[in-house]
Amino acid sequence: MSSFKIQGGTKLKGEITPQGAKNEALQIIAAVLLSAEPITINKIPNIRDVNKLIELVGDLGAKVEKLGPESYRFTAKDLDVGFLETDQFKTKAASLRGSIMILGPLLARYGYAKIPRPGGDKIGRRRLDTHFLGFEALGAKFNYSAKDGFYKIDASDLNGKYIHLDEASVTGTANILMAAVLAKGTTTIYNAACEPYIQQLCKMLNSMGAKISGISSNLLTIEGVNELGGTEHTMLPDMIEVGSFIGLAAMTQSEITIKGAGVKHLGLIPGIFQKLGIKLEIKGDDIYIPAQSRYEIDTFIDGSIMTVADAPWPGFTPDLLSIVLVTAIQAKGTVLVHQKMFESRLFFVDKLIDMGAQIILCDPHRATVIGLDRKQPLKGIKMSSPDIRAGVSLLIAALSAEGESIISNVEQIDRGYQNIDSRLTALGAKIERLEQ
Repeated sequence: MSSFKIQGGTKLKGEITPQGAKNEALQIIAAVLLSAEPITINKIPNIRDVNKLIELVGDLGAKVEKLGPESYRFTAKDLDVGFLETDQFKTKAASLRGSIMILGPLLARYGYAKIPRPGGDKIGRRRLDTHFLGFEALGAKFNYSAKDGFYKIDASDLNGKYIHLDEASVTGTANILMAAVLAKGTTTIYNAACEPYIQQLCKMLNSMGAKISGISSNLLTIEGVNELGGTEHTMLPDMIEVGSFIGLAAMTQSEITIKGAGVKHLGLIPGIFQKLGIKLEIKGDDIYIPAQSRYEIDTFIDGSIMTVADAPWPGFTPDLLSIVLVTAIQAKGTVLVHQKMFESRLFFVDKLIDMGAQIILCDPHRATVIGLDRKQPLKGIKMSSPDIRAGVSLLIAALSAEGESIISNVEQIDRGYQNIDSRLTALGAKIERLEQ
């Protein structure tokens, strides 16, 4: 287990480039299983969750070739579906929530798949019903065995159908979409997620020969085809990293330029941070954040307290609410952070309170942050990272704090952020990785 030792209070300066998008990578890498032909993917982030999925794809029999630091070629010509029956598969798939994404491709191509209950962040209930209800609508037969903990799906005869999703699940939409591209007839998915990552997946599948229309809307139409070919695909910059770097710059009073931020795909993200009082300037595809000694949170037009809440795209992504919360700590003013999707994601605020933050945890979904307005610095403490986004939020708090902080369980951070310690050290941060 690794820890970070952070000496806070240092202002950072320089340029940083966001990694490829983690959430897109988990869908795109699973999609290579849909074709027997070579598929090249660029800007793959070197992070634990993505590397685990690449390894799993290789274990299934796909040929995996690393072409460069961020580029891979996958050839899933002869897959070994028998690997699904092994203890090795159960162990690997159970440790990675992204393993759920292999179901759609395997069902589409082989008519059968099984998976143990996936792992991932402990941020509350993350139900899988949307995935399985969609598969069932296409004609799959689903069974969960409490004895061995496996979800088993027989999809020997998939047929297109009108599907109205019970929630706009990103992974659910992606999984059903991948199952539908090789199903017979036409599938319509209404209330589909329309995040940029889903748009990217649709564009990649179409370049492989799929027939998907309605891209970027919540109504997707898929005309099934007999087979898919190869392609080359480049992933978007990770919008969560972009938001994290904006919050980091504000909290540490740093001057940072985010290079190649994928500005046109960021949606509300820049605007939400501007509502916290953070100045930023968009220069082409870069975002420049000047050093700010103070920033003030907006209020609503009637003078009431600003609320920042998550919502399905094009709303604000839930993955950045932890960053918004920590960034507000040193602002002037008050903000209510409302995490609607996950009931355990705000429980890390007790560590921020121990550091000196003024935060009221109203309930599992809402926290009120009363900004300190730089009148007192946070103080360094020892703490543990509970999940990916909370871990980076604690890292940002520690970098802005006075004194030394120790963050343990940083493997959680490594799951989503590529070499974050060395990349921030290059900007002047004082971070030391301690191996235990």
